[in-house]
Amino acid sequence: MTAPRVLMVDVDGVVIRPRPGGWGAEMEADLGLPVATLQAHFFGPHWADVVLGRAGLHERLAPVLAEHAPHLTSRAVADYWFARDAQLDEALLADLAALRAAGVRLHLATVQEHERAAYIWNRLGLRDRFDAMHYAADLGCAKPDPAFFTAVQARTGHAPADLVLLDDRHDNVEAARAAGWGGVLWDGTRPLAEALADR
Repeated sequence: MTAPRVLMVDVDGVVIRPRPGGWGAEMEADLGLPVATLQAHFFGPHWADVVLGRAGLHERLAPVLAEHAPHLTSRAVADYWFARDAQLDEALLADLAALRAAGVRLHLATVQEHERAAYIWNRLGLRDRFDAMHYAADLGCAKPDPAFFTAVQARTGHAPADLVLLDDRHDNVEAARAAGWGGVLWDGTRPLAEALADR
C-alpha cells in the first residue's frame, strides 16, 4: 500500500514510550507527594477541564498542592512530571524521519494540555521532526471524540482519505476510521512500514 500523504502520530505510548509503573511511580519518594493524592484531588476532578483548555494547569494544580502538599509548587510538580514522562522512541522517530524525507507530512495528534504540549514541541524538539501539532487543549476536544478528527482535518485542508492516525489506543484508531481516515494501532512490536501496510 502506498504511504499516506499525512501521518498523524500520537504522542504518549507512541512517540513517547511509557515509563514502567508510570511517570509518578517514584514521586512520593522524590517529592513527598503520593501519586494517589494527585490522582484523587487533581486528575480526577480537574483534568477534563485542563486537558480541554477550559482551565490552566497551574490554575487548578496550585490550590490542590497548597492543601495537600504545601511544600511543593505547581511548577515543581509539572517539571518533575514532564521530565519523567519524556522518553522518546528514537527507533520509531528514525523510521518516521525516513517517511518524511520521502515526502510524507508528519503531524502530532495528541491529547495534551497547553503546558505539556509546549514542552513536547519545544523542549523535546519534536518541532524539528514534525510539520504540525494538533492537541486537545488547543482544539477544545480530544480523541476519540469525532469533533477532534473534524477539527484536525479542517486545519490541514486534506480529504479524510489523505490522513492516517498512528495510535496505541484501539478506540482512537476506530474513531479515525469512522471519520474516513486510515487508522493504525501501534504497539511497538513491529516495524513501522509493516504496521502501515496493514492499515
